[in-house]
Amino acid sequence: MGEKVVLGVDIGATTAKMGYVDRDGKCLSGSASVSTGAQQAADVFFKRLYESAESLRAELPPGYDPVGIGVGAANGNYYKGTIECSPNLGWDYVDVGAELGKYCNIPVSVTNDANAAALGEMLFGAARGMKDFISITLGTGLGSGIVANGEMIYGADGFAGELGHTIVDPNGRECACGRRGCLETYCSATGLCRTVEELICNTNIPSELRGVSYDALTAAKVSEAAHGGDALALSAFETCGETLGRKLSDSVAHLSPEAIILSGGMAAAGELILAPTRRALEKYVFPVYRGKVKVILSGLPEGNVAILGAGALAWSVLDKK
Repeated sequence: MGEKVVLGVDIGATTAKMGYVDRDGKCLSGSASVSTGAQQAADVFFKRLYESAESLRAELPPGYDPVGIGVGAANGNYYKGTIECSPNLGWDYVDVGAELGKYCNIPVSVTNDANAAALGEMLFGAARGMKDFISITLGTGLGSGIVANGEMIYGADGFAGELGHTIVDPNGRECACGRRGCLETYCSATGLCRTVEELICNTNIPSELRGVSYDALTAAKVSEAAHGGDALALSAFETCGETLGRKLSDSVAHLSPEAIILSGGMAAAGELILAPTRRALEKYVFPVYRGKVKVILSGLPEGNVAILGAGALAWSVLDKK
């Protein structure tokens, strides 16, 4: 037996990324990616995934022994080891362990990608030493993972922690889930761009963003404009952070976390999103919690958050055996 490593896999709507992760949270031999092939049969995808993982394994330094696989994916079910009703992938129900079990005989663990990110923070990132925290992933949508008493909260069915689909306004923005007013329609990269468009339509605030079409607008462009002092972009971040902090004040009342950790592309904006979120949280939270909950950025290296999260899932399951 050589030194133990696990394979961390993040399955996104268009690309699956993977890397071998050691006990210290180091990604060995870099990472690899494979197209998920939208609407492609799951068995075809997992065959290609395994082949890519084997190619990456060949690049590992001598003496390393893979002992587990962790998979993070939207609608990943920890209890069943499945991916269920994933519209972006076109899969109704996939037994991930069975698919990968065709090619290897090591334990396979599955969870929601946001839960995996939370585990990554707990083992390798900003939440090391914490037993109670909430991890928020601000990407195309808003994902979340909740840790209480040192354990990930999965709930009765394996799908607990969908803070992105709590309701801000029942008559608000349409969400991809089919409802209106979900938090992620306001507090995500997509939500930020929608706020910019509303401000362009409903205010006279001068902005360089007025010359950018909606299709070309990105959260990165809004962030760049805000860092340059653009008033409309700053207002969009203020609105986004105020909404996020207000909704998180409810989560604080439910969970009393030590910290709320922000990751994902929008978190790269730093204080642009942190400052208004902190202000709103302190304004709306039940007074007994004021001044107690930290709002901080991820402690994981940018670009490897998802892989390290999936790797942390594999290690956490192995440690319980």
